[in-house]
Amino acid sequence: MSWTTPADLRMQVSRIWERGELLAGLATGATLFPKRLVLKGPTSAEITERFEDIRRWSGGVRATAHCRVEMREFRHKVFGTNTLPIEVWIDSFEDAVALIGKQRDAASFALLLDVTRAREPRLVAWLAKRPLRVLELADVWGRLLDVCMWLERHPRPGVYIRQIDIANVHTKFIEAYRGVLSELLDVVLPEGTVDFERSGLGQFAARYGFREKPLRIRFRVLDAKKALFDPSSIEQDVTLDAASFARLELDVGRVFITENETNFLAFPPVDDSMVVFGAGYGFEMLTGATWLLHRRIHYWGDIDTHGFAILDQLRHQFDHVESFLMDRETLLAFKSQWDREDKQTLRDLPRLSRDEGQLYDDLRDNRLRANLRLEQEKIGFGWVEAALGRLG
Repeated sequence: MSWTTPADLRMQVSRIWERGELLAGLATGATLFPKRLVLKGPTSAEITERFEDIRRWSGGVRATAHCRVEMREFRHKVFGTNTLPIEVWIDSFEDAVALIGKQRDAASFALLLDVTRAREPRLVAWLAKRPLRVLELADVWGRLLDVCMWLERHPRPGVYIRQIDIANVHTKFIEAYRGVLSELLDVVLPEGTVDFERSGLGQFAARYGFREKPLRIRFRVLDAKKALFDPSSIEQDVTLDAASFARLELDVGRVFITENETNFLAFPPVDDSMVVFGAGYGFEMLTGATWLLHRRIHYWGDIDTHGFAILDQLRHQFDHVESFLMDRETLLAFKSQWDREDKQTLRDLPRLSRDEGQLYDDLRDNRLRANLRLEQEKIGFGWVEAALGRLG
């Protein structure tokens, strides 16, 4: 039977709720009511053929609570004069939420709306756009408003998030709700106090002017004569914040960057050199160290598509970077150590040299073996020392 049932009527109203339209009207003042629902009834032929079914259907529709049912009279030569539902209406917001059992949620939203109008009226429009999201946040909505109001009083505060002094609000709370807080703060904060160039959860602090945990650079000086501390040892493993590293301007002519911690720690002595422990994609911690522009830089990564992608990215910052042990000869020499790269990158890398680009193409096109990878730590130590010796 394709006739509209009471369950179908409730489903129609449920869809309006799920789209947020019912609650949005409370925030905007717009009303959907009275609203006519879709009602599909029997055809003329069916009235003759299925009279008893139609009588039961009609009774069910008329008995649907919180709906106004308009009837139409019809005459039948066999069954005489009868009436059938022709239209179903929802006359009010209260009837709509009662029909689908959402009275408690509606009351909760109304309370949240009143609180927001009193404390942060500029967010009322956001509530109208995201009413169901507000309901999900009902238990913490007051604290989210607290954060918004604090930042209005202290725009771009220049302190760590840990230093926000709000009752029941701590660092982990803000970190957990960075996504929704970004939406709210973009609405309430004055123009010029949001850095819209910074986006994503990882840029939350920078976007709103909080201090960020300083980027750190870990390095070793490989020449004992130029060691920062005890010149008798090159075992020093030093970590500095990026600003201090930028001012350091070490007296070395060559800088190696490697992605593997074991390689970093085991890197052998090399005259006039240092080694930096890399961090995969992203070399923003090196941005301020302009003295690196005047040093030879060698990047040593895995021989796989991501290794070459990182090399290409590093050259965007320092275009004179040379690759180290990322060549076809090294790859073929350690065929027994070949492994599999889980997910390749396939984009073009314009900053690779001709030989690097050819090897990268062989890797991404799976010409040597599918998803081929040689991890840097699987290259024999003697091979590493020999390559360093050839650098001079």
